[in-house]
Amino acid sequence: MTLLLQFLSNTGYFLADYRHIVMILVGCTFIFLSIAKKYEPLLLLPIGFGIIVGNVPFFKGFGLGIYEPNSVLHYLYFGVTSGLYPSIVFLGLGAMTDFSSLLATPKLMILGAAAQMGIYFTLLSALALGFLPREAGAIAIIGGADGPTSIFLTAKLAPHLIGPVAIAAYSYMALIPIIQPPIMRLLTSKEERRIRMPETREVSRKEQLIFPVVGVILCCFLAPASIPLLGPFFFGNLMKVSGVVDRLAQTARSAIIDTATIFLGFTVGASTQADVFLTPKSVGIFFLGAIAFSIATASGVLFAKIMNLFLKQKINPLLGAAGVSAVPGSAREVHLTGLKADPTNYLLMHGMACNASGVIGSALCAGILWSFLL
Repeated sequence: MTLLLQFLSNTGYFLADYRHIVMILVGCTFIFLSIAKKYEPLLLLPIGFGIIVGNVPFFKGFGLGIYEPNSVLHYLYFGVTSGLYPSIVFLGLGAMTDFSSLLATPKLMILGAAAQMGIYFTLLSALALGFLPREAGAIAIIGGADGPTSIFLTAKLAPHLIGPVAIAAYSYMALIPIIQPPIMRLLTSKEERRIRMPETREVSRKEQLIFPVVGVILCCFLAPASIPLLGPFFFGNLMKVSGVVDRLAQTARSAIIDTATIFLGFTVGASTQADVFLTPKSVGIFFLGAIAFSIATASGVLFAKIMNLFLKQKINPLLGAAGVSAVPGSAREVHLTGLKADPTNYLLMHGMACNASGVIGSALCAGILWSFLL
């Protein structure tokens, strides 16, 4: 009987409290959204299941938890805390990205920069709410709507906030269809949403080859701290456009990025242990994350409208919302919102151009914040 009672006292059923139940329900919600609603399933499914696994109560000292040295989860989590997984994801993203639309219409790059205003506004807001400077920098990057970048910067500045920041960033990326369209409709008229973009010119192979080389030099010289993200990103793109290492490019955009995404999502989810995750700071992070993402969307749209005051060939201001780096979700929502105003107006490729610019912009902002706040 003593052995039986000792066994029962070590089970998760005995050790669980309301916090574990709350987090497991959050994980189940993520899984439901990924399967039933198809909201970013590649991200929410592994994160959701990781949340469930990370919140199974266990007896301390067995080397089971993600924060316990020498546990399996702890070793897997090293890829998050070291920034390894985000760098690998950026390599795959580079091998998947087509910069033709951006090179054909370079002025759209400005919208990718404008949408990063959400990052700096949130930085000031987090400081005003009492967060430490490094914590504020980690929270602010949520405004870039880039999960891997958010995780990378948080791992460098405030590792104890990786769970809340990552969950907030990926949650808002998944909720793009809910958050962005109302903001776009509020800030634009139907006539503006009907603005047609000209057909893009054909971009030469030489331009495509030069761009990743020039891009990595310009960006990384400006913010050397962005090398771990933008170095692999531009290298992946060079492999894609070169045409001489198709096997490597294919591996980067399939097997490698998929493997990194699996471990990144699962371990980030598992890091949300109830005793670490459910804190007042987490609530503040979710609140600030929503503000950051909304401001980033609005900044891009409003800046496009400002640009139209000086341009002969007007830009559809909806494209400003694609300046966040949530690829390809925000470009898709821009396209769908434009179609509702004019069923023959196709904005997807132009939206992808802004998206690509946003990826570069958010990684640059992460590098700048890291260099200032470290």
